[in-house]
Amino acid sequence: MAAVLWHSRVRKYEAELNACRAESVAVDISDYHPLKPIMVTESKSRRNARRGSTSSTTSSSSSSSTAAADPLSSLLDGTDPLSLFAAASSDVPTLTHSASAGELGRRRRDREEEAVGLDFEPWAAKRVEILARFTTTEKLSINLFMGSDKGKASSPSSAVSEKVRTRLEELDDLEEGSQRELLNLSQQDYVNRIDELNQSLKEAWASDQKVKALKIVIQCSKLLSDTAVIQFYPSKFVLITDILDTFGRLVYERIWTMCSDPNPLPEGFSPDDVNDTAKETCLNWFFKIASIRELIPRLYVEAAILKCNRFLSRSGIQETLPRLTAMIRGIGDPLVAVYARAYLCRVGMVVAPHLKDCLNKNFFDLLATFRQIHGDSVQNQLGLQRVETPVYLTLYSPAIHWILQCVSYRAPEALLTEMMERCKNLGNNALLLNSVMWAFRAEFIATRTTDFIAMIKQCDEAGFPKHLLFGSLGRSLASADPAEAERLSILNDAWKVITKIRSPQDYISCAEIWVEFTCRHFTKREVNAVMADIIKHMTPDRAFEDAYPQLQSVIKKILTYFHDFSVLFSMERFLPFLDMFQKDSVRVEVCRSIMEVFIKHQQEPTRDPVILNALLHVCKTMHDSVNSLTLEDEKRSLAQLINGFIRLVSFGRDFEQQLSFCVEARATFCNLEPVIIQLIHTVNQLAMETRRVMKGNHSRKTAAFVRACAAYSFITIPSLTSIFSRLNLYLLSGQVALANQCLSQADAFLKAAVSVLPEVPRNISVEGKQRSSEGLLLDFINNFMATLLVVPDHPEQGVLYLVRGLLNMVQDYTWEENSNAKVKVYLSAIPLLAAMSQESYLYTIPKVDSNETLYGGDPKFMAEINKLCDTLIGQVLDHLQALGNGEVLRKQSTLAFSVFNALLAHGDLRNNKLNQLAVKLWNLSHKHGHCDTRASVRTLEHIKHLAQQPELSHLSETIPRLSLQSRA
Repeated sequence: MAAVLWHSRVRKYEAELNACRAESVAVDISDYHPLKPIMVTESKSRRNARRGSTSSTTSSSSSSSTAAADPLSSLLDGTDPLSLFAAASSDVPTLTHSASAGELGRRRRDREEEAVGLDFEPWAAKRVEILARFTTTEKLSINLFMGSDKGKASSPSSAVSEKVRTRLEELDDLEEGSQRELLNLSQQDYVNRIDELNQSLKEAWASDQKVKALKIVIQCSKLLSDTAVIQFYPSKFVLITDILDTFGRLVYERIWTMCSDPNPLPEGFSPDDVNDTAKETCLNWFFKIASIRELIPRLYVEAAILKCNRFLSRSGIQETLPRLTAMIRGIGDPLVAVYARAYLCRVGMVVAPHLKDCLNKNFFDLLATFRQIHGDSVQNQLGLQRVETPVYLTLYSPAIHWILQCVSYRAPEALLTEMMERCKNLGNNALLLNSVMWAFRAEFIATRTTDFIAMIKQCDEAGFPKHLLFGSLGRSLASADPAEAERLSILNDAWKVITKIRSPQDYISCAEIWVEFTCRHFTKREVNAVMADIIKHMTPDRAFEDAYPQLQSVIKKILTYFHDFSVLFSMERFLPFLDMFQKDSVRVEVCRSIMEVFIKHQQEPTRDPVILNALLHVCKTMHDSVNSLTLEDEKRSLAQLINGFIRLVSFGRDFEQQLSFCVEARATFCNLEPVIIQLIHTVNQLAMETRRVMKGNHSRKTAAFVRACAAYSFITIPSLTSIFSRLNLYLLSGQVALANQCLSQADAFLKAAVSVLPEVPRNISVEGKQRSSEGLLLDFINNFMATLLVVPDHPEQGVLYLVRGLLNMVQDYTWEENSNAKVKVYLSAIPLLAAMSQESYLYTIPKVDSNETLYGGDPKFMAEINKLCDTLIGQVLDHLQALGNGEVLRKQSTLAFSVFNALLAHGDLRNNKLNQLAVKLWNLSHKHGHCDTRASVRTLEHIKHLAQQPELSHLSETIPRLSLQSRA
């Protein structure tokens, strides 16, 4: 195409800015509030008005004004969306029979759990702990008597008595049937078998084999009388009672469903609301269970369906609980009996938490039989299984803890005091005393700490280790504070016992608990002494290697209470304590904890050498853990922590010291690229801070320092692997150097950026997926060109050498096939060149002479700009011609419209050739009906507005030639 004689339009930036400002309107403050409802005058359109007509009759009376729906204004009248929802939900009708029984059951269980408050620790929370704590390596066995499967068909006309007799015969068969014994099971095999039985129970119930389901429950309950592997009994209890809970829930929901026809039972239903069929089914279940011969399965299964008494009698549960409590007295083994009491209390807290007398009776029965634990039969059993008495006593802890938790829940102070006195009067009471400290409210324990310490001292060490008792006491004191005058003596009494513990594992388990009490109430002196004692006990024979979780807990507790790191690192034993973490993964986790606390709580930047040296060591430990196998998420997480530390280091106006720190950090953290990027940002900020402090008055020393900062960045950036990180940092560093009047350094950074551009790949990895880099590259080039406006030409280089270098790179770069990216860059360069031709630039840098000053509107400079613009427009027009066929017509339309807008905004359309080209581009963009009509209409309106300005009045002659064409 023929060459175009480009002329840039003269811009008056100040006037244009003022014209774009919003018009200010006076507002009567007394009648205005941003949250006040907006009043809209109601307009009534004439009934037969044409569609789109604006004619209307307007009523100005206040009665016709309506408030628009404003979500903020509703706050002023006291309503909000949640309140409206609550009001609406109150009108929802009662659930119909179509609601599923499962959904009704879930809602019912949620309401029942509310009967016991959130301050009551549920059984589910203890269940996992028990399974993890009580394990065994011995072989286990399961004895099952599942009965024969012989069919017993009955005709539909059988009498009710015949059905009952048949079911009783099946129940007898279940106790006399075939035996199935599984021997030599590992603990995991045992757990798997129990899980299979639980699943079999659900499948049998779902297939309407109710008697088979009952057989499974009875046989599983019998396993609770077996204490052959006594260390595993608490975990066995958890597994078996899961099956019992499932059975109890299935039976209750089955009877509930029978009562829900045609309408579901109300929440507070009475036995009168239950139909006869449901009552008969419920009685049938209790009769079946009553016929079980053995005590333990009969007790457990009846307790499992205890809640079903609600269908039969108002007082059924109240009458049944004392009877079941009395039945437990018939169990001879004290361990089996205590867990039976725990299960009964557990069920009681679910179905009738208000019946405290039964809970208390279970506890007092426990006290009455407590001496059995030390009887000959138990000791003989322990001798056969080679179990020590202290280990055996710990098996009681979960059950007694639970019973005491149930008893003490919201109990009056007098009852707790009575229980404590009974335990005190009972000889050899260490086990009970331990459970009391676990279960009673922490405040109750804290106010009587000296009494508990006296009781602990009187306990027999051989029966129950004192360090366990002090551990339980320490847990309570971690939640509630004793009297201030007693705290030091409490710590001394406890630590005298703790420091004498010989077993490193027992020692650290107890010491870790009391660290929190020490940190809460004492200074660094006492905490340092505690750490010294821990080091003394855990260093011999590298005992710390088996206690990493406890040692980590000690560090976390110290960090919870000591946020002043100058105090923390002044403790002589803190860093030696960290040295005990020899395992790499654990050491990194501890360092991570330290850095998280530092970043969270360090309010002001620090220059304290003690803190900096210690945290540099901590951060280096994290950095050195990175290797080729480290996941990207882990690298990112570690880098964020190290960067947080770097941002909190400040040497004030000692800029050289700050730069020295960055140099050291660069060498220390060279394997984490995000940290290197942060250091470069820090150095650039340092250079700008120098400029701000010196208020632009650069001495030789200051200039030398800024050049040193630039050198740091120039040397460091090439080490980065991310191409866009390098590009952006080159540009940023060049801008900083320019702002500090370091023109040669700025020139070097910008030339380096241009030289790197050819290395940009067409695709880059983003979060593990390959993405096109074109968008990022275009964004960078646009930012780069915006900077070039204020960069003066180098005296030894040609005119606009950086602009030409950039455009040459764009010309040679391998763009994606069928991409308009190259042309977009050319179009972006036209505004830059037009801005360079103005007498006054849109923006400048103080004390930096841009090309406007260097050339001062020199005709040769202007001619170079116009010539370059001609070349760019020619390239764009050639590309437009190439798009003139096939499916790329839409692209051609969009691009032509973009070029038209560029000419309109930056070209002088008084030039006849430019004017003609602009009209042709407009017509080309509308030729095939692909142009956005709304955008075209808005553009025409804008041109008409511009034509009203005297200096742009020539546009009025162009407007008639710009026609709108509808789509074909």
